[in-house]
Amino acid sequence: MKLLLDENLPIKLKHHFSNTHEVSTVREQNWSGIKNGRLLQLLTDNQFDGLVTMDKNLKYQQNLDDFNIQIIVLVANDNKISTLQPLVEELERELAQGKEEKVIEVRSDLNRYL
Repeated sequence: MKLLLDENLPIKLKHHFSNTHEVSTVREQNWSGIKNGRLLQLLTDNQFDGLVTMDKNLKYQQNLDDFNIQIIVLVANDNKISTLQPLVEELERELAQGKEEKVIEVRSDLNRYL
């Protein structure tokens, strides 16, 4: 699965994904500062399968049916690598199940009730 890490995530998070995923960052793609609608179109045009983000409002701000990608929202108290790294394993489990939902929220047990 080809995934893009949004600007709001630490770049080093990509190194915590297994080899079953091809993970790039917004900075690596030279897409820094691009607004969400255009970013989603770039993802589609460049055959990405999903966007990993912490932006919980994205699903309300964009018509996601227009794009053939999944949005994976990491729900955590902060965007520190030490906080997000444990969520990568859960994220990969969710993706391995082949879920068809446009938006998948991944929460740690500590964030289950946020």
